[in-house]
Amino acid sequence: MSESAPQRHHTIDYIELTVTDLAEGKRFYADAFGWQFTDYGPGYAGIRSPRGDAAPEVGGLRLDEEVRAGGPLVLLYSSDLDRSVQAVKEAGGQLVNGPYEFPGGRRFHFTDPSGNELGVWAEQ
Repeated sequence: MSESAPQRHHTIDYIELTVTDLAEGKRFYADAFGWQFTDYGPGYAGIRSPRGDAAPEVGGLRLDEEVRAGGPLVLLYSSDLDRSVQAVKEAGGQLVNGPYEFPGGRRFHFTDPSGNELGVWAEQ
């Protein structure tokens, strides 16, 4: 039996994104970031941890009729921001801001095919 990492008190444990087309959402995030999924029926797909199958899932894609704008902004880390910009564009995402510099790094914001806005940042 493999042992998972202990949960850290008051840390973000799971991010759930609403999508209007589950298959398209999975395709986009797989193409742009290499994410893998576990299907839990027609309305939900869990986002697998990059640490492997023994680690808990890190989030999910939930099917709904619409995406509501606003709320927290999810930021992803990239070791190659320019490559991430290209991957988002090639997967069908729309850049909405940047890339731009900020103290300590660079980042950009994009929307996925359902209209969710996320950001990606990299150290300088």
